[in-house]
Amino acid sequence: MPLGTLDRTAPPLFNQGQSALSKLIFFGALALFLMVADARFHLVQPIRAAVGAVLYPVQWLALKPVQLVMGGSRYFEDLQKAQRNEEEARKALMLQAERASQADTLAQDNARLRALLELRQTTQAPGRAAEVLYDAADPYTRKIVIDQGLTHGVAAGSPVIDANGVLGQVTQVQPFTSEVTLVIDRDLSIPVQNTRTGVRSVAFGDASAHGSGLELRFMAANADLQEGDLLSTSGVDGVYPPGLPVAKIERIERRADSAFARIYCVPLARVTAARYVLVLSPTGAPAAPPAPAAPARGKKPEPKPAAKADKADKKAAERAR
Repeated sequence: MPLGTLDRTAPPLFNQGQSALSKLIFFGALALFLMVADARFHLVQPIRAAVGAVLYPVQWLALKPVQLVMGGSRYFEDLQKAQRNEEEARKALMLQAERASQADTLAQDNARLRALLELRQTTQAPGRAAEVLYDAADPYTRKIVIDQGLTHGVAAGSPVIDANGVLGQVTQVQPFTSEVTLVIDRDLSIPVQNTRTGVRSVAFGDASAHGSGLELRFMAANADLQEGDLLSTSGVDGVYPPGLPVAKIERIERRADSAFARIYCVPLARVTAARYVLVLSPTGAPAAPPAPAAPARGKKPEPKPAAKADKADKKAAERAR
């Protein structure tokens, strides 16, 4: 078939209408027109709003996965930050609680030391402050150990007091520590005096298994004693200075079949919770003699009066001869 007889036109199935160049020119002009019209007269604004309203659900659905990922990462970051802040806050709270407890302890210790100083001012006997280290290991006695001993000048038999009253007596002295027997121990006795009536007696430690008080023994059933009477040291034993508070009468039992009354007392000192105490010197301890004054250099010591009298007698005898 000769070449010139071929039909070069597109079949009806592939008929594409206008040419590509004409379409390019048309749509380019339309785009320029719409740009100018939108910039000058805002003609496309309603169309843009309508298209935005129609496409908003699609945009919302498309952005949700991104927001979930970003929100999840932010949530975990915020959670870790909150946990760190909580941990720091707990640590700060623990430090504050520790400081508050230390402040309360210091305030209590300060109050006890002030009370000790006030009691020291009312007591003429010299004393030395000490701190309670621990309770004695023997469960059948009522003793404590303090941090003052022979090297600090503590002697056996020295009375021990706290801010409220008589606590006990030093019964064993070591080089650096001392053992104090409390007033509630069954082997300790203290001469006391009723501050209301002036009657003297002796207070013994409670001998019961769980005794934590004192007992006045050998007091007549008709003795003038009342509940609440204050008992203080009488000072007749030469150990405790007179006037130190010891205990208060808690209960009095008078029985018809006995000539003596059972009198139970409560110690005023903190026998089970004392921390700072004052160790006094016994009132019967001998005082150190004053040291003789040394004569000044360059001066001869003055002769005694007896020597002067002997010299005067010798001179008178020589004149008489």
